[in-house]
Amino acid sequence: MGSVKRARAQVARLDLSPAQVAVLDGQAHAARALWNVLHEYFTFRQGRFATLKECDEAIRAARKEIDWLGQLPAQAAQAVLKTYRQAWANFFNPEHPAGRPAFKVRFRSRMAVDVPQARDLQIKRVNRRWGAVNLPKAGRARFRWTKDLPGVTLGGPAGRITGARLVKDAFGWSIVFRTETVVASAAPHAGPEVGIDRGVKVALALSDGTSREHGPWLSAGERERLRRLEKRAARQKAAGVTGRPRAKRLIRTYGQIRRLRAIAKRRAVDWRHQTTTELARTFSVFKVEDLRITNMIRSAKGTVEVPGRNVAAKAGLNRAISEQAWGRTITLLEYKSRDRGGRVVKVPSPGTSQTCHRCGHREAANRKSQAVFACKNPACGWIGHADTNAAINIENADGTPVSGRGDLGATRSAKRQPPRAA
Repeated sequence: MGSVKRARAQVARLDLSPAQVAVLDGQAHAARALWNVLHEYFTFRQGRFATLKECDEAIRAARKEIDWLGQLPAQAAQAVLKTYRQAWANFFNPEHPAGRPAFKVRFRSRMAVDVPQARDLQIKRVNRRWGAVNLPKAGRARFRWTKDLPGVTLGGPAGRITGARLVKDAFGWSIVFRTETVVASAAPHAGPEVGIDRGVKVALALSDGTSREHGPWLSAGERERLRRLEKRAARQKAAGVTGRPRAKRLIRTYGQIRRLRAIAKRRAVDWRHQTTTELARTFSVFKVEDLRITNMIRSAKGTVEVPGRNVAAKAGLNRAISEQAWGRTITLLEYKSRDRGGRVVKVPSPGTSQTCHRCGHREAANRKSQAVFACKNPACGWIGHADTNAAINIENADGTPVSGRGDLGATRSAKRQPPRAA
C-alpha cells in the first residue's frame, strides 16, 4: 500500500491585543483595496488584459508611492495577486462554478490577510491550551491550541505547515493553518452504496429509507432577538442622514446581528461536518444529483420589459436552498469519502423526483405533494415518501465519479473564452 499527501486546513482562534487588531484590520482593508486596484488595472487597461509581469510591477510601484498600501506585507500583497489570477482561471474553467471576478465592497467583503510562507510564523506551543505564532507587522500572538499541528510538536502527526491565512468574523480574528501530511493510501471501503437526495424540507434523504435532518440553527429566543435587532437597525438606518457616516448605535446593532448570524453559521457547519463524517464511515459509494445550483437560485425578478412572476415566493425558495448549502455538503462528503476509500458519483438530475423507482413510470402528477409520491400507473400504484423515491432513483442511475467540484462533461460557454494574449 502506497502513501499520499493530504492537504488540510486547521482553524484556531487568535488572542490579540487592541493594537494588534488595529494592525490586522488595516492590512485586511489594504488587501481588499489592492484587489480593487488590480481589478481596475487588469480589466480596463487599453482594451486588453494586463499580464502577470505588468501587475507585479504595478504593485511594487504602488507600494512605494501609496503609504496605506505599505501596511500590507510584501508577501501578502503577492498572495492577493495570486488569488486574483486564480479567480480568473476559475472563471474560465468550464468545470468550475465561479463567476466573473468583481470589485470588493468594504462592508460586505470578508476581511483576510494571507501569510504564504510558513517560516515567517515561528509556531511554538506554550502550554496545553495555547500556542504562539508570529504575525507579520503585528508581532507575537497567542492562539488557542485545540489540535496538534504537523511538524510542530514532538510525537504529533508527521508533515509540515505550508502557510496560513488570517480571517476575521463577528467573533474576531482567527488563523487558518495550511497543513500537509503524508498518510497511507486508503483501502477500498467495504460499505454499501447509497443514493442521496438533497432537499429543503428534508436536508438529506437516503435511498435506504433514512434521512439526515436538523432543526433551526437558532433557538426561539435567539430568533426573536434577531428579529428585534433587525427592526432596530431599520429604524436607526432610516433616522440617519444621507452622506454622513453611520451612527455608532447603528454600527453596534449591526455587530450584534452579525454575531447571531455567525452563531447560526457555525452550528450549520458543525452539523454538516458531523453528518458527512458519519456518512463517509458508513457507505462506500455516494450517488448525488448533478445540480446546477447557481442556476436554481437565480432571481426571478426579470426585466422592465419582461417582469418576473411569483418573485417573492422564488426569493424565499432561493434563501431556503442557500441555507442548506448543498454544494458545500457534497464538497465535504467528497474528500471525507476519498480519505476512507469511498467515492462520490454525480448522476443526471432530470426526472428523479417524478419517476417511480418501482415501475419506471414518469409523470408530473406522481408527485402528489411535497412529501408524498403516488405512482399513477394502475399496474403499480406505489405510495411512499417523495424524497426517498428520488434517492432510490439516484442510486439506480449511472453517473460519473468525481473528486472535485463541477461537471466533468460541461462545455466552455461563450462568455468564458480565454483572455486575449497581451
